[in-house]
Amino acid sequence: MARVAVVHNTLDFQGGADAVCLATCEALLTDHEVELFTLSETDPSDLADRFDADVSGLAVRTPPANSPIARALARLAPVAGPQLAFRSVLVGRYFGRHADRFDIAVSTANEMRLAIPSVQYIHYPQFHHRALEATDGGRLNPLWSRLAGPDRETTGGATLLVNSAWTGDVVERIYGVRPTVLHPPVDPIDGGLDWDQREQGIVVVGRIAPDKRVLDAMTVVDRLRDRGHTVHLHVVGSAPQSYRPYVDRVVSEADRRAYVTLERDVTRDRLETLLRTHRYGLNLKRDEHFGMSVAEYVAAGMIAFAPDGGGQRDILKERTDRLFDSLSGAVDCLETSLETDDRPTLPRDRFSRRRFKSAIERHVNQALGR
Repeated sequence: MARVAVVHNTLDFQGGADAVCLATCEALLTDHEVELFTLSETDPSDLADRFDADVSGLAVRTPPANSPIARALARLAPVAGPQLAFRSVLVGRYFGRHADRFDIAVSTANEMRLAIPSVQYIHYPQFHHRALEATDGGRLNPLWSRLAGPDRETTGGATLLVNSAWTGDVVERIYGVRPTVLHPPVDPIDGGLDWDQREQGIVVVGRIAPDKRVLDAMTVVDRLRDRGHTVHLHVVGSAPQSYRPYVDRVVSEADRRAYVTLERDVTRDRLETLLRTHRYGLNLKRDEHFGMSVAEYVAAGMIAFAPDGGGQRDILKERTDRLFDSLSGAVDCLETSLETDDRPTLPRDRFSRRRFKSAIERHVNQALGR
């Protein structure tokens, strides 16, 4: 049994990175002593049902003043963004004071400078990418990179995993190392209705935030209905405090449309019920690093549509009839599927949790020399 530290910047956004974090903790708790280092108001047990993870027995360590810092960052997020790199700096420095108690560290929220052997799961590089288009950190990215970012030498000594081939290309450009692709965990969602019994509706799953373009999803449905298609929309997702102004706009726009239903912070059972009973899943975030919701649509036997960029191309196998470049392109793709009575064909079990957890255990044991 090894002493393993899982380092994760925050659980407060309740997205795909957090699903990876919880699945990693669950996998490693079987054979190791595991502690989670994070800066979060959200307790892992609060997300266990949503991500179908058993993290009982997991010890959680947070920096001093964790709660006021997390609350302050949540209030600033609508103006300053999520500041994930800054959170990583704080968590990384806090972990550094305890690193000598552990045999290995596993970062589940991107690359970090760690003083002990490590496995690092990268959703998108958070440091040293000012020359690229930084998704977080902005003008302060060089500062965060100096404080906590690895260099090419230290990164080369770590085991690097990425969520998609697209992210792998970005990592290689920055650090000169080709990482291993390990898609996030998404189990098949069994018990779905036969196609003819499913509702001719569209489901949008995920964090209710500007980058997810939830308001644009309503526009897509508006245009389809203008073309004579009697489709409806379910928006299902978490509503973090960080995005309260945007969430308020989504609520207001949903209330104006009888054919749009908004459900926030639903149980896993309710989410899966919607996925099992509807035909179409839609994602509108551009250059999604992977696209957990897209993978869940496929896992539930739905037809999924997404922007033609990022890791979503991995999930949809680069199918041109499922990928689009614009809002009008999304409308056209959906309309074609509606008019031809298209059926789902992609395999539903490509991204199973068992596959993910087994791979995480293998990479950690290899890094430990076992």
